[in-house]
Amino acid sequence: MDGTKETVGLMNVSSVCPISEMNDFDFSRLLDKPKLNIERQRSFDERSLSELSNGLAKGIDNFETTCSPGGRSGLDTPASSARNSFEPHPMVADAWEALRRSLVFFRGQPVGTIAAYDHASEEVLNYDQVFVRDFVPSALAFLMNGEPEIVKQFLLKTLHLQGWEKRIDQFKLGEGAMPASFKVLHDPIRKTDSLVADFGESAIGRVAPVDSGFWWIILLRAYTKSTGDISLAETPECQKGMRLILMLCLSEGFDTFPTLLCADGCSMIDRRMGIYGYPIEIQALFFMALRSACSLLKHDEEGKECIEKIVKRLHALSYHMRSYFWLDFQQLNDIYRYKTEEYSHTAVNKFNVIPDSIPYWVFDFMPTRGGYFIGNVSPARMDFRWFALGNCIAILSSLATHEQSMAIMDLIEARWEELVGEMPLKIAYPAIESHEWRIVTGCDPKNTRWSYHNGGSWPVLLWLLTAACIKTGRPQIARKAIDLAETRLLKDSWPEYYDGKLGRYIGLIKLSVFCTIVSAKTMPCFSNKPYILLFVLQTF
Repeated sequence: MDGTKETVGLMNVSSVCPISEMNDFDFSRLLDKPKLNIERQRSFDERSLSELSNGLAKGIDNFETTCSPGGRSGLDTPASSARNSFEPHPMVADAWEALRRSLVFFRGQPVGTIAAYDHASEEVLNYDQVFVRDFVPSALAFLMNGEPEIVKQFLLKTLHLQGWEKRIDQFKLGEGAMPASFKVLHDPIRKTDSLVADFGESAIGRVAPVDSGFWWIILLRAYTKSTGDISLAETPECQKGMRLILMLCLSEGFDTFPTLLCADGCSMIDRRMGIYGYPIEIQALFFMALRSACSLLKHDEEGKECIEKIVKRLHALSYHMRSYFWLDFQQLNDIYRYKTEEYSHTAVNKFNVIPDSIPYWVFDFMPTRGGYFIGNVSPARMDFRWFALGNCIAILSSLATHEQSMAIMDLIEARWEELVGEMPLKIAYPAIESHEWRIVTGCDPKNTRWSYHNGGSWPVLLWLLTAACIKTGRPQIARKAIDLAETRLLKDSWPEYYDGKLGRYIGLIKLSVFCTIVSAKTMPCFSNKPYILLFVLQTF
């Protein structure tokens, strides 16, 4: 969890969270007072260009030659021709201009960015609000640019909203629930500002977000690591906020699994897409948030009790996910030959999965070398779909073991056309079609096949992919994806997502601000300025 003091050079960054150490992490050590190594990170604008050039050029060269196991990635993923150039990337200025236009102010202070910005359309629905999950990548960019105050104000405002009473019809939500989004209402006559939060009572489908609380804890950890400001996390308000979020997740009940039971629409996939149950995205974020909270919670009476629960859950959750959500060629073979109706604790087919329920596509999709965490596991059900965010977060949080992390990278390389295509990165694969689409999505016209959440390509996922590539020593994979994105995004006015099996067509939606800034800050990472990737690995 704690980073080194080195900030220049990818070789140094890769050692921030040694995978071998993280995979064998003894969670019981978290019961001792965690050592949060904080160093005030200078803005890249404060550093000389020569410092960046010398350190990073050397770091990239060393990283490629030493950290790519067996040199596998270098065979089919050519490097960008501009990788050693440190001139300002032409897309960065355009991206920052878009981000500045999207800033939302509350009583004169910036508190976040709206979800999308488009002069050409008057119909904004909820795209004019500050979404918790959407602001996170923009927040990382602000932190790297030496503008932490925006992030601090966002954290404080969402924490304030957490304390509101949350009701949907006659039902009251849990005290720790974080809003999906909030909006600032300006009264020009009275010259006052007020906040309006959405906890699910206005959302399409009326689903409360599960991921917002996890993203909030993760971002608080990022702010603390970036600025060296421990005081914010140690305030009674932040300590209570974290505990309330965790109380919703760590309470004991009837569930026999350490994973979290969630409804459809509770995460980035915020519409009905058949992810009800135990979706991989939520489990991976849950794991990362637990680890982040361990380093932020005080070891007072309340905090230590919470940490003890976290440690027990981390042990159980990591075992469960690595054992039952993992799929590779050997595991697929085993499932294919499962016996059913096994009773007793010695059963091999513990979830009573019927082999005939395995979809045909997965046999062709699964390479001999490679693997991934499947979308969902529950009684008599395995969702074999690939979900990008969950697998990338699994790598970054070390939920995945070293071997599993490398296997995920192998899978991405082996199935490049299916998972990346002409525009990175498929949010899910494969798309749901025909009669299954009608049943699973409820005939959702927005989630038609190979569009939006149903197999659409989301450039915003590039920052997660790239960070995962660096951590696994496979930067060439990210560089190839970035090269693809650079040819389209600015020309296409920064779409939120692309449609089609290969991601060739612009999705019909507003221009995405959070996509804009993340793309601009990550795309140059191997050609100009490796801003956000260094930061991500230092943070986690």
